[in-house]
Amino acid sequence: MTDDINIDNSQDNNPLHGIRLIDILEFLVEEYGWEELGYEININCFTNNPSINSSLKFLRKTQWARDKVEKLYLNAHKK
Repeated sequence: MTDDINIDNSQDNNPLHGIRLIDILEFLVEEYGWEELGYEININCFTNNPSINSSLKFLRKTQWARDKVEKLYLNAHKK
């Protein structure tokens, strides 16, 4: 029972809690476009024949790239 409480509390300070990766990616593509997104974060799924599906697949497997995408998303929302 206390584990459930700890899990909920661990997300209190996470600004991305409840935001799906697809929503983050769609926002960034709309905000920047694929070309600018590929310039900001130089990964093949943004620069070589980009698509939402291929990007989601890559980002779910590659934590360092997902971290960069999440950071860019947070910075875009600060503006």
